[in-house]
Amino acid sequence: MNVVSKNDDIYDVTFVGAGPVALYGMYYAGLRMARTKAIDMLGEVGGGLTALYPEKFIYDVAGFPKVLAKELVRLMKQQADQYSPTYCLEERVIGLERQPGGIITLTTDRAEHLTRTAVICAGLGAYIPKRLEIPNVRELEGAGVFYFVRRLEDFRDKNILIVGGGDAAFDYSMMLEPVARSITHIHRNDFFSAHEDSVRVVKNSSVRLLVPFWEVMRVEGDDRVRNVTIVQTRTGEQERLEVDAVIFNIGFVTNLGPIANWGLEIEKNAIKVDSRMRTNIEGVYAAGDIVDYDGKLKLISTGCGEVAVAVNNAKHYIDPEAKVSPGHSTDRHEAVMRKIARKKRKAADGKDN
Repeated sequence: MNVVSKNDDIYDVTFVGAGPVALYGMYYAGLRMARTKAIDMLGEVGGGLTALYPEKFIYDVAGFPKVLAKELVRLMKQQADQYSPTYCLEERVIGLERQPGGIITLTTDRAEHLTRTAVICAGLGAYIPKRLEIPNVRELEGAGVFYFVRRLEDFRDKNILIVGGGDAAFDYSMMLEPVARSITHIHRNDFFSAHEDSVRVVKNSSVRLLVPFWEVMRVEGDDRVRNVTIVQTRTGEQERLEVDAVIFNIGFVTNLGPIANWGLEIEKNAIKVDSRMRTNIEGVYAAGDIVDYDGKLKLISTGCGEVAVAVNNAKHYIDPEAKVSPGHSTDRHEAVMRKIARKKRKAADGKDN
C-alpha cells in the first residue's frame, strides 16, 4: 500500500462517499459550523445517481413531483457548497482506524486524512449488475446490451427491450418512452418489486408490457444487437423481436469491499447502526443504503433523514456542550452565514494590512 501523502489538517466530519446522502450531510454539518470533507472514488459527486442514472427521473424525493438525477445532484451540491466543504475525488478509502487520542485516520489509495468523526455514506458499496447466462450477451455488452441508461440520446428512435420488474426497470420504461421508437418490457414473475404507481404508469403508456413468465431466450447480432428471442416459459410461446438495444435490470451483486475489514459490525451485508446512526466504533457513524436496522427503507429521503441524525450526533460528540437538536434551520442558517461573512471580512482586512 503506497500512501502518497499525509494531511495533518484535522476535519470535524469526514464523509466516506459523495453521493446524495453525503451531500445533504455536508450541508447539515455546515449548518452546525462543522468543517467537512467528502472522499469518493468517483471523479465527480453524486454517487450512483451520477455514475449510473444521470438522466433517470426520481419521483420520491420531497418537494419534487419528479426530478432528473443529475439535476438533484446539482441542487444538493449547491446546497452543501454554501459552507465550502472539501471534496477529495478519485480517492478510494481502503482503511479506517481510530487512534488512541480519538482522532480517526482514513487511509486512501492516495493519502491519509485525519478527522474527529466519520460518516460512512457509501451507498451499496461496490455493486455489479447481475448477468444472465444467455448466448452473445457478454459479447454484445456496450454494443446494444446495457445494464444502465446514462444518456437518453443513446436510445432515441431505437427499438428497445427492457427486462426486469424492479423500480429501475420501470423507471427506464417511463423515461425512454418519449424518445424510443418502441419499447417492449418483459418480466418473468407474476409480481413486481417496483412501486405500484410506476407499474400503473407503464401499463397505461405505449410500452408493450409482457408479464408474467417472459424471459430472454437468446440475443443475436454481429457488430451490434439485431434480434432477441423471448419465450413465455409456461406455454413455450416464442417471439423474435427486432431490437437495437436490450436493457437488463434484474438486480445487483453487492460487495462492501474494504469496508468489511474496518472492524465495523456487519449484518445482512450492511453496517449495523443504532438509532443515533452510531456504529460500534466510537466517532464513526453511517447513513444511507449502506446501513441496516429494523424497519430500514433504502430510499434517498430516508438516507437524508439518517445523515441529519448522524451529523447532529457527531456535532454533540465533538462538542458535548452543543445540543443534538439544532433548532430551526432558518434561524441557524442566517446565524451561520453571518459568522461566515464576518470571517471573510476579517480575512480580507488581514490581507489589506
